[in-house]
Amino acid sequence: MRIAVFNQKGGVGKTTTTLNLAAAVARDGGSPLLIDLDPQCHLSAIHGSSPQDSAHSLFGFYQDARTLKDLIVAWDGIGRLVPSHQQLIKVDSIFGKGPAILNKLRGGLDALDAENGGATVTLIDCCPYIGVLSLNAIFACDLLLIPVSTDYLSLQAAERMTQTLAILEPVVKRRIQRRYLLTRFDRRRRMSEDVRQRLLALYPDEVCATVISENVAVAESPSENRDVFSHNAASTGARDYAELRHELAGQGLLSQVASGGVKTSDPK
Repeated sequence: MRIAVFNQKGGVGKTTTTLNLAAAVARDGGSPLLIDLDPQCHLSAIHGSSPQDSAHSLFGFYQDARTLKDLIVAWDGIGRLVPSHQQLIKVDSIFGKGPAILNKLRGGLDALDAENGGATVTLIDCCPYIGVLSLNAIFACDLLLIPVSTDYLSLQAAERMTQTLAILEPVVKRRIQRRYLLTRFDRRRRMSEDVRQRLLALYPDEVCATVISENVAVAESPSENRDVFSHNAASTGARDYAELRHELAGQGLLSQVASGGVKTSDPK
């Protein structure tokens, strides 16, 4: 199963969700692969492995035709990571938007799965804008997980995401499966519940029942280079991400083989 964690709005918990959902999968016995597809390198910084040489990062996969397997580093207690580099920001200008580059991540993951003898749970931390990198993730994924923090600007961003996906789906020739995940949910604030109800009204079958509460442990753990479970396994944040893993697994969304991609069209 390949899950791209993406929203066109920053600050909604994409990296936090990628990290902690992967940690929840690992605690259940899995060994997920994390892909840092953001030139800001937040996920790689938490791991502590931001490479100095861009050839040893995901940029080497795009620029130097290195395999994903060559770039993987271990992440103790979680799984494996393909780290990012700031040079990734050049991918749009260097490679354009033809079908070959848009399918590149999908092809690399297919090759990795074939070599490993089967699909693995892969979580892709995306940059907060539509470009070659985020399109790579969308075309490669089975599921788009869209974090939405509980404020009105994030709600508007969720609606823009729906419009973006409506444009992309004729290109990929399939409906892109998605789930909207409420983050930074504060039950003391009326606005949190108001945003939740509005999101449910818009997407009644695609909003996760699990919400990620506003929680100190979730906010603190990246500064300690940890996921929320290793930072404070008894916290509300750890409980929420464990419940999210359980919810997605119960819906069969942590076990499917990837089948995305775009074959012939160019979404210019």
